Amino acid sequence: MSGAPGRIRVLVVDDSVVIRRLVTEALAEDPQIEVVGIASNGKIALEKIAQLKPDAVTMDIEMPVMNGIEAVRQLRRRSPRLPVVMFSTLTERGASATLDALAAGASDYVTKPSNVGSFSESQQNIREQLIPKLKALTGTRRAAGPSRVPAPASPRRPRTGPFGILAIGCSTGGPDALARVLPALPGDLAVPVVVVQHMPPLFTRLLAQRLDAHCRLHVREAAQGEEIVPGRVLIAPGGLHLTLRRQKATIVTQLTEDPPENFCRPAVDVLFRSVSALYGDRVLAAVLTGMGKDGERGAVQIRSAGGEVFVQDEATSVVWGMPGAVAMSGQADRVLALDRIGPDLATALSRGPRTVGVAS
Repeated sequence: MSGAPGRIRVLVVDDSVVIRRLVTEALAEDPQIEVVGIASNGKIALEKIAQLKPDAVTMDIEMPVMNGIEAVRQLRRRSPRLPVVMFSTLTERGASATLDALAAGASDYVTKPSNVGSFSESQQNIREQLIPKLKALTGTRRAAGPSRVPAPASPRRPRTGPFGILAIGCSTGGPDALARVLPALPGDLAVPVVVVQHMPPLFTRLLAQRLDAHCRLHVREAAQGEEIVPGRVLIAPGGLHLTLRRQKATIVTQLTEDPPENFCRPAVDVLFRSVSALYGDRVLAAVLTGMGKDGERGAVQIRSAGGEVFVQDEATSVVWGMPGAVAMSGQADRVLALDRIGPDLATALSRGPRTVGVAS
């Protein structure tokens, strides 16, 4: 099948006729997208991908014959970069399966519409979630020409002491990036680590558990009023902003339902502002792969206070939205390939005495 020039050609894979119809009709309303085929299981999907050569695939997880996770695993041997967006349910089983799919090589995921609400409401939900992700993922893959050149880092005042905290923000492709960055940090890390990964509730708890099993540091989902301590990684819970506040001689977490920022809750900008206000020039931040610009304004505040910001480079990012926004605005002290970020963060954090201080 041949499609209109310039349109994003999508293969829709799901064993449910209703979901296939929901997705195909929702996508058909966008003039930049063309559904070039459908498949009811992973085996058929692999055959149609070889035949139709789509620009992107939407993939159900639980299907007969071959499920979505195995299909992604096999697809990645043939097409390492083809964008694949999984359809997930907002259940513990669905969240766990989604993380398995991301580990197998899926690019991103959206949540399936529930059985509550009308057909049109379900389609609107799909349009709002899926279409921006398809455009971001295929835009990165289809872009012509060389990689964009980051702006030179803007001047900032020198730091006065060792780093006191590491703050990380990420979104699309973030679970895999975190799984490669965090294990590179030593078990005796002298500072606490706080993370915002754009994910819904439940997903963040399971992500923390998986990361904890593979890191020398203790990784957990942040709880309200929890003291931050060196060597512990706290991940913002889905649906809540993560900030830090002073409580006598300690620093504790504060989780809020304040309005979303950059259409996100948790938001990276919220976390970055909070750590900058408390730690001043002793903040080291990293912005990893992700859609949008969340983290750019927070990076400005961190560097204005004298902190430093590392970002993931375009070549190794699933989507160079968030790190690209920081780099192109001149707020990146270092632009690094994913494999270099963990070791370089560890080196930067190892300098100076093992103390956790707060800016006065």
